[in-house]
Amino acid sequence: MRSRAAPAAGGPSPLRSLCDRSSPLAFQFGTGSTPQASQARRGVAPDGAQPSERMRTLALEAKNKKLLRLRKANDSAKPDLMAFTLLGFDLDKFVRETLDEDLGVGLEGGGADVTSTSVIPADARFSGVMDSRDPVVVAGLPLAEAFFRSLDPGVEIETLVADGDSVNSGTDLMRLKGNARALLTAERSALNIVQHLSGIATMAREYVDAMDNPDCTLLDTRKTLPGLRVLEKYAVRMGGAQNHRMGLWDAAMIKDNHVAVAGSVGEAVRRARDAGVKPIICEVDRLDQIEPAIEAGAHHLLLDNMSPDVLKDAVAIVAGRTATEASGGINLDTIKAKAASGVDYCSVGRLTQSAPAADVGLDFTPL
Repeated sequence: MRSRAAPAAGGPSPLRSLCDRSSPLAFQFGTGSTPQASQARRGVAPDGAQPSERMRTLALEAKNKKLLRLRKANDSAKPDLMAFTLLGFDLDKFVRETLDEDLGVGLEGGGADVTSTSVIPADARFSGVMDSRDPVVVAGLPLAEAFFRSLDPGVEIETLVADGDSVNSGTDLMRLKGNARALLTAERSALNIVQHLSGIATMAREYVDAMDNPDCTLLDTRKTLPGLRVLEKYAVRMGGAQNHRMGLWDAAMIKDNHVAVAGSVGEAVRRARDAGVKPIICEVDRLDQIEPAIEAGAHHLLLDNMSPDVLKDAVAIVAGRTATEASGGINLDTIKAKAASGVDYCSVGRLTQSAPAADVGLDFTPL
């Protein structure tokens, strides 16, 4: 029996967006402990409110898992019918552009897998097994399936685990049978995405386990590879962590450079507030910056590079008036102490910036 995914990093999930504007992706967090906030933590829209994009995203992910488990081995669904939906992500376009890049479509002499087409007969068939070579948290299997189906719509695929599952070394993840040329051509693209996303999910789970704190939530950052943010943040969630802001558009984050221009923390927050921006995240690296930031209207304080003892002092000063986040200097050795300081969140950039690829392989056998 395979291990089921652990719950999202302990404590409340990011709350319903404070933004009045709707957005295609809104993994945002709010503040306070109002009844509305309590409802949001449980994934329930506050009375009279429409479900947030965050809630809809979680519902889509639950649906994805259910559909993937129900998929039969002989399912020959076309790629555009794949049961994998992420808000803001075009699966067909991603698969097409990735394969086009590998095949050299549009380049002189490009457009084909010259090795497979010259060596493998057109009617040859393979069976294959994708497996983990190390203990990993799985992410990206629906994408791998889409790559194979895009080149062989009749391929037989049996998905043996689901994204978010923890598996041991040597666990079979997927079995497939189909056209040999097609499977070989799609192999590297499929493996690349599973290895990359599973690496992120695995590291996220390691940090959640090391934090070992149900009252603190692990967050990622914007340190993602260009073009892969939606997928990398999906992998973070599969590992049990949660998403920080998705980009520059869904929250203000005031940092030292903004403060330098505005003249002070308080003035920078006031400018964002007066512009109608919500939510406002403000970085502070000194205790004396906390009160001006809160008084000016910050919804969330990013406590930068503070020791656990200083973080405790910061949490005491805030006294529950806004959300608190420890950031900077957090690794597997330090996260538990920083989370124990009483902050609501710990953010770790390396989840998406530095996670090593998971060791996942695929072996084929001629039929």
